[in-house]
Amino acid sequence: MTTPAGKMIAPEEQFTRLQTASRLLQEGRRAEAVAALRVLIAIAPRLAEAHRLLGVAMGETGELAGAEAAYRTALALDPNMARAATGLAEVLLGTERGPQAVDVMARFVNDQTSNLSLLTSYGLALQAAGRGPEAVEVLTRATKAAPNSAVADHNLAGALVEVQNFVEGEAAARRARARGLDAPELWLVWAQAVTGQGRLTEGEALYAEAVKRRPTFDKAVAELAHTVWMRTGDRAETMAVFERVFAATGPTPELLMQKAALLDTMGDVEAAYGTLQEALAIKDDPVIHLPAAQLIVYLDPERAMFHARRAYEAQPDNPSHLACLCQINLALGRADEAAVIAEGLWRRQPVDQYAIALLATAWRIMGDERYSRLYNYDDFVWRGLIDTPRGWPNLDSYLADLREALKPLHSFRGHPAGQSLRHGSQTQQDLTRSTNPVIRAFFQAIDYPIRRRIASLGQGGDVLRRRITKAYDFKGVWSIKLQPVGYHVDHIHPKGWLSSACHIELPGAVEREPEGWLKFGEPGIPTAPALPPEMFVKPVPGQLVLFPSYMWHGTVPFSGDEERLSIAFDVVPA
Repeated sequence: MTTPAGKMIAPEEQFTRLQTASRLLQEGRRAEAVAALRVLIAIAPRLAEAHRLLGVAMGETGELAGAEAAYRTALALDPNMARAATGLAEVLLGTERGPQAVDVMARFVNDQTSNLSLLTSYGLALQAAGRGPEAVEVLTRATKAAPNSAVADHNLAGALVEVQNFVEGEAAARRARARGLDAPELWLVWAQAVTGQGRLTEGEALYAEAVKRRPTFDKAVAELAHTVWMRTGDRAETMAVFERVFAATGPTPELLMQKAALLDTMGDVEAAYGTLQEALAIKDDPVIHLPAAQLIVYLDPERAMFHARRAYEAQPDNPSHLACLCQINLALGRADEAAVIAEGLWRRQPVDQYAIALLATAWRIMGDERYSRLYNYDDFVWRGLIDTPRGWPNLDSYLADLREALKPLHSFRGHPAGQSLRHGSQTQQDLTRSTNPVIRAFFQAIDYPIRRRIASLGQGGDVLRRRITKAYDFKGVWSIKLQPVGYHVDHIHPKGWLSSACHIELPGAVEREPEGWLKFGEPGIPTAPALPPEMFVKPVPGQLVLFPSYMWHGTVPFSGDEERLSIAFDVVPA
């Protein structure tokens, strides 16, 4: 091989130069390493290891696009270079491209693979791609490949928490800690596992340990504040979490956004918007403009449009930014413009229930007859009693036992951020993971009613019927306990297909129409003109209500001193 000057470079010199670059990297002299590797690549452009090391160096300096290109070149030159694959997967995960990382790693992992690095990279890629159960299986294999690895246990704990297997996630986190791992990320996942089991005080202490080890750990700070809110329902105590961190390290846009989300949960839209203004003063970012638009639209739609346009102009293909523009056009009375945006969103993402809800709302304002076909309450809102599961003499006796099984899961005082309920609590763990036989029997009790309902829909080409298959699956199952004056704000379920409400225990106030009743049709976003609810459904103990996930629905606040207990879930085609 010759240099640009015509000189030959022997394999021994290539090896020496690679060693020099590697030593520079180990010493933290990354810029020098990059320069040395670029010279070597100019001389020996087909040396795959030089390209791989360049990927490492550029990744460590934050030049992720260059790192990705270098790793891809290394793999093109040597398709069997596993270390280049794991490096590329790390870059892809760092840029939120989990499915691509899975594609890169899949060819390097099979049922016989026992290499810790390969299993870890593949497992983390599967987790990032939303393939949680597969990630757990692969990362479990990683712990067996390295039975004394604290990091392997930590990675498995994170994957278990992701699929809401909080008990085993806690066990894996404890093993990692016992083996000496003390990283703030471990304390975070340990806290998530404990909090997911409803042990808020213990979880709060674990989050605090994560923050103590890294005061700038935004995710840990945010989850600590959220846990304090759910445990206490106290605004001052919750905000004190942020105040302590800001006093020590200064505010960050990310934490200000989390603070704003909690203030919005507490019902203080003005304070939440003001907090986002603080974040924008630090960093003018479309990620901040989006929630700012969604908050201020309730008070000043024109101002909301300013924020929405800033977000849209930065990322015009982002579906969330398009949906926000649509929402604000509805608030400004521009239903025709909203309909154009919503229809475009729906065509791009035909199963996105929010896009369908926005389009239906625009059609309702416009008087378009297609609205009544989407919101056909007679055909699409179904009611029926659940079955009595095996082992109980009648439905009343089962509901009594179910009530007693669910109530201990509601140990929270503050309602969770980002959910529809107000003045109540929602279970943290998906009920499909419960081992309680009474809760497990609930799935037997609803199976036939769900199948009967799907069969009764019949065939059709509309957005609901055309997704019918021979089987169904759950997309989340949770219980809600509303306190007096509690309610659900109007909302839809963007990832569902059929949504539900199954009432377990009801306050006497439901006899005073429409207190505590389900309501349908009133949008959970401001519109001009305002659109009232079109249908109310009185809740009945043991009654299951099923309806399209794109239908706006909420509940009416109720008076008195009794609670309202229910189970809700989303059904999707399997």
